[in-house]
Amino acid sequence: MYGKGFGDLDAFALMDALGEQIQAANEGDMGRAEGMLITQAHTLDAMFNGLARRAINASSLDNLDRYLKLSLRAQSQCRATLEAVATIKNPPVMGYVRQANIAHGPQQVNNGIPPPSDAPRARENPNPQNKLLEQQDGERLDTRATGTASGADPDLAPVGKIDRPEDG
Repeated sequence: MYGKGFGDLDAFALMDALGEQIQAANEGDMGRAEGMLITQAHTLDAMFNGLARRAINASSLDNLDRYLKLSLRAQSQCRATLEAVATIKNPPVMGYVRQANIAHGPQQVNNGIPPPSDAPRARENPNPQNKLLEQQDGERLDTRATGTASGADPDLAPVGKIDRPEDG
């Protein structure tokens, strides 16, 4: 990959090597990625140890604070890198979520086990919730007055006084 000097890269050799690595990753071979992450984790661990040692030997409180912050940041990155390696080695089981309940504030979610597909379905409620009977305050929609037949359906006659029309 390297040309004449250390800083010169052969672009064509680099493209060929990257193509091979991409093909290996697509085929499921994550060995190179795992190796890179393990190397990164060891490097970050060495940085953590070196910076922590410098923090212990710091002559001023300001230097102690800086070295300690940097060392703990390197330790955190080392942990995250090792978690990435663990995820590559043992991928999490995929969970299919049937319902997402998102709210701001207190909320109670009762997601029970769904019934099997061959279970009988619940029937319609014969007593639906009460509906609003008044359109405006104090004015009833049903005034119990007899009405006349509509012009849209002249065959339909209003119900007689004793709950039936005269001719059946």
